[in-house]
Amino acid sequence: MNKFKEFLKRKDIEFSAKRYGIDALGAMAQGLFASLLIGTILSTIGKQFSIDFLVEIGDFASAVKGSAMAIAIGYALKAPPLVLFSLATVGYASDTLGGAGGPLAVLLITIVAAELGKMVSKETKLDILVTPIVTIVSGCVLSMLCAPYIGKAASAVGNAIMWATELQPFFMGIIISAIVGIALTLPISSAAICAALGLTGLAGGAALAGCCAQMVGFAVMSFRENKWGGLVSQGLGTSMLQMGNIVKNPRIWIPPTLASMITGPIATCIFKLEMNGAAVSSGMGTCGLVGQIGVYTGWANDIASGAKEAITAFDWLGLILISFILPAILSVVFCEILRKIGWIKENDLKLEV
Repeated sequence: MNKFKEFLKRKDIEFSAKRYGIDALGAMAQGLFASLLIGTILSTIGKQFSIDFLVEIGDFASAVKGSAMAIAIGYALKAPPLVLFSLATVGYASDTLGGAGGPLAVLLITIVAAELGKMVSKETKLDILVTPIVTIVSGCVLSMLCAPYIGKAASAVGNAIMWATELQPFFMGIIISAIVGIALTLPISSAAICAALGLTGLAGGAALAGCCAQMVGFAVMSFRENKWGGLVSQGLGTSMLQMGNIVKNPRIWIPPTLASMITGPIATCIFKLEMNGAAVSSGMGTCGLVGQIGVYTGWANDIASGAKEAITAFDWLGLILISFILPAILSVVFCEILRKIGWIKENDLKLEV
């Protein structure tokens, strides 16, 4: 047993929630962002302004999302070069066979294939053959055996959440908005979770509301401590920057979370805000305005399919209120109340520069 532990340590294989649930999941979201999301943005711009080459570039970027996710996961798992490069095939296979639940299939199967590849890496004189073969064959066999079922399971969970949201938009709006928003601020990937479960429709709109509440909420309520730099880095970057402060004083998390529990049901019940673009956009909030671009992409797709006649002023009002105005106002109001009762003190929200 000790020899095996030494072997795992030498190969930098660590069976932990952090390595797989935080590092790998977060990296997967970055891979998805650098392929599908960027591709969707470029394609949308190209279609709206009739720039054909941008549409083509966007299609190229979106087509390699499985490979991009797998390589990103391998990088997070500290895979050696031959393993890392071989994961492109594994990602393509698992994403293709996983269907709607492709991202979850990519995550689970890539982790296994990467660790197996790391185990044999540089253990033989035929490393140039052995390592890619083990990585690719193990990943592809697992994809053929498991990816369709992983995809169906993820789709079933996602569909159940979306069905429940359609049935009970008020309560599910509160729950989804709060949970996904909290996930966005935690060192895990809300975008990857939404992508893995295929959260779109009203559920996707609630998820977007929760993410915006966290990002815009923290950005605005910490303005007195962090000024414009903090406003931009949190509002267009990530509220995860506040995790260190949350550990010191968890009460600072109350205002944006309460805000999300209000904006979520407003999004689902009043504005009927739906995310019919890429599911990953549901978990992006205001990061690079990807969430808002995702909603707009969904509108454009619905118009093209005939499901929607036109984008109305009410649509834009809902998106702006849910994404920016309500999170800012509500979070500041709640924060000021907590400051007055002493739960939040000066510099509790200050970011380390």
